[in-house]
Amino acid sequence: MENNVAIDIRHVRKVYNTYEKEFDRFREAVSITRKSYHRDFVALQDVNLTVYKGECVGVIGTNGSGKSTLLKIITGVLNQTSGEVELKGHVSSLLELGAGFNRSYTGIENIYLNGRIMGFSEKEIEKRVPAIEQFAGIGEFIHQPVRNYSSGMFARLAFAVAINVDPDILIVDEALSVGDVFFQTKCYHKFDEFRKQGKTILFVSHDLGSVMKYCDRCLLLNRGEQIAVGECKEVVDMYRKIMVEHSQGLIQTSGAGGNEETGPAREKTGKEGGGTLRWPKDQSWKEHMLRNPECQDYGDHRGEILDYGLMNDRGDITGMINKGEMFTVLYRFRINQPIDHPIFAFTIRDLKGNELCGTNTLYEDRIIEAAEAGLTGVVRFTQKMTLQGGQYMLSLGLTGYVDGELTAYHRLYDVCHLEVLSDFNTVGVFDVESEVAYDDVHVEGGEGK
Repeated sequence: MENNVAIDIRHVRKVYNTYEKEFDRFREAVSITRKSYHRDFVALQDVNLTVYKGECVGVIGTNGSGKSTLLKIITGVLNQTSGEVELKGHVSSLLELGAGFNRSYTGIENIYLNGRIMGFSEKEIEKRVPAIEQFAGIGEFIHQPVRNYSSGMFARLAFAVAINVDPDILIVDEALSVGDVFFQTKCYHKFDEFRKQGKTILFVSHDLGSVMKYCDRCLLLNRGEQIAVGECKEVVDMYRKIMVEHSQGLIQTSGAGGNEETGPAREKTGKEGGGTLRWPKDQSWKEHMLRNPECQDYGDHRGEILDYGLMNDRGDITGMINKGEMFTVLYRFRINQPIDHPIFAFTIRDLKGNELCGTNTLYEDRIIEAAEAGLTGVVRFTQKMTLQGGQYMLSLGLTGYVDGELTAYHRLYDVCHLEVLSDFNTVGVFDVESEVAYDDVHVEGGEGK
């Protein structure tokens, strides 16, 4: 292994034996004729990755793509079926939050327990305790049993232990998702500090904005196959494309070399509001969104919302929108009883339920005067995405006034998930898109510059 290489993964393959019935495992074990009762499930196929010292490399992919399996092989939790993994340096990992913690022990006792597991002496652990306490920031709770901790406190302590054992390589698998935003910021600052010290980070996350912001390169896995390794934005764009095409059943990944073939060109169904919808008319939009099973669905159904989706500026139906790009909220409706002046609306809320933005056809002066029974159509709202990168929820509504009272014909609160991708966030909920300039900058008594 070269001196500047921290992790070297060559042709790694992982195959699991799966059994239709648990008893088949026993039958195979005792079979005199060595009859096979299992099927092979290929979790990873020919993965190759070289990570250099001082790099932060992201690993992305849909659920079941093999991300966690790869990290477990790297850390030695699992053995690969074939291939080689070489590590250079001391590894600290956060694969399963709090793995190795005893919930009956206090925080302090767990610090010493984990230190001993990692091979440190009592004195070495004692030197690290103050730094761990300070980083975790849980105060007197560090002397309480961890079973009394909230998930956020548990995350703080586990991460504080992992990063204060002087690792050369830090491996993190979604461990930061349970921490609050301030703790996450603190952790990302630590990532930067680690990189400046020449340490290496392998980072698995579904937060694509964080991957683009903090990682130098990115590995994309899909159904166990390596699709691409490269610059984060390009790889994330490829991932988004895969998600869209998977949802239509058009993608075919070929071989282990990372090449991909896409299906036939999607039908163009027309242009309106700044984007061309590239989607077959007979395919549902909502089936390709991340829908909320606890959506509040109510109304008297004089009108109905039949289908819905989010469209990016390339005409794809997707729940992931880049900050700064034009996007469209669109939904298909049907009027079941005559309605005067129906109002179509959408709202975007944060995960705490705060309404952040939205509009309706009344505000926008785009009202249908009288909608007769049987009327169907699609309403579109097209705008620029100025929300900061993060996770949001979309709500839709079809309402109107009856005898002066606002009446809900059909409302879908928090119907689906929206993720805004950004490698640059400013302060607050929205980006005000400030343009910065300097005027008359000079040293007093000297010439202006």
